[in-house]
Amino acid sequence: MLASDLSSFRRQESILIVLNLLILAVLFSLHLYFAGFWGKPTPLLMVAIGLGIFLKTAEWLWLQRLSQPLKPAALLALTWASIALNITLASVLAVLTDKEDTPYFVLMIVAVLEAAFRFELLAIIGVITAVDVSLFWQVWLYFGKHPPLDVGEYYEAGTTSLLFAIVGVLVWLLLTDLRRKETHLANNVLELEHAREQLLREEKLAAMGRLSSAIAHEIRNPVAMIASSIATARQLSGAEREEMFGIASDEAHRLSQLTTDFLDYASTRPPNLAETSVADTVAYVADASRAHASQKGIRFEVDVPENVTVRADAGQLQQALMNLLLNAVDASPAAGTITLRSHDGNQKVNINVENTGLPIPELALSRIFEPFFTTKPRGTGLGLAIARNIARAQGGDLVLAANGPDRVCFSLILPLFNGEPRD
Repeated sequence: MLASDLSSFRRQESILIVLNLLILAVLFSLHLYFAGFWGKPTPLLMVAIGLGIFLKTAEWLWLQRLSQPLKPAALLALTWASIALNITLASVLAVLTDKEDTPYFVLMIVAVLEAAFRFELLAIIGVITAVDVSLFWQVWLYFGKHPPLDVGEYYEAGTTSLLFAIVGVLVWLLLTDLRRKETHLANNVLELEHAREQLLREEKLAAMGRLSSAIAHEIRNPVAMIASSIATARQLSGAEREEMFGIASDEAHRLSQLTTDFLDYASTRPPNLAETSVADTVAYVADASRAHASQKGIRFEVDVPENVTVRADAGQLQQALMNLLLNAVDASPAAGTITLRSHDGNQKVNINVENTGLPIPELALSRIFEPFFTTKPRGTGLGLAIARNIARAQGGDLVLAANGPDRVCFSLILPLFNGEPRD
């Protein structure tokens, strides 16, 4: 169960090093505080503690400089060396204390924990056995120098050994269960990711199918009208023949417009973003659309401040607004009014195109931006889809701001120009 990557290994090892240094510092402080019971620390004992602190500090500094993961063999050797250092240091400090009860045996818990973190159960049992042997050896050595033997000390060593074994096995069981759950969770996440990718592929295929079906449907009707008109014209003459040719010409124009709109929708070029005057753009689009609107007696009301500028592609913005304005003209009743106004706030500019007339039907609201969806007898259903694509490509959006009796309003939202350089 060695750490498989550098970050995990560095995190685990740093925790163990800090724990080791903290225990050493606390034990030495307790030794100083209870010097009357354990005796004043000898120079040799302080050298041993200083050496332990130096080695662990050096390991921590080396760990921070480590830039590449260690090979498994090197990781294994480092772990065993760290465990051996803790057991040896605890034994040496216990011998140098030369008391029946020494606080330094607590250092061995770090060796047990490190084994539980890094090894399988068999290796952990081996480390616990080494710790137990060290504990009993300390008791045997002490009473060999200071007879008579106190059997109770062996009992205490056995109790401590049992506690170390329980801690080691329990930590190993908890970590094993945690790793099992992490593996299960990782597998679930991987399965979900695969399922998401599969759904995306299927959705793309379904979208392509719907788009192809819509294109085929839209192309089939004018082509059928052209073919039937030409076939009928061959059997006619005079005004009737010219009428059939006129129908064929109208349908050919419709087919050309459909192709142009589809290409605009499918391959919108990257926008050339720059400071663009909203007033100038709206004025241009209104002037260009006025002749078409006059056929229904529709008038325009423009309310756009002169000093408002947006970060946009002027040509594409004109195209988007033209689509919105022509849609508004088609949806307005005769002698109606279309209002173009703008307002800014929160680093955004809203350009509203509002017309009088009937609201958009409730059933159509969820599909108004869908390609090829239209409620107009001869519409392509691409105007709103193209306008929204343009708005989003420029960091904005197109939304239906109002849809009520005698008031339908589309709002084109674009970033306010703030003098920043173009991306």
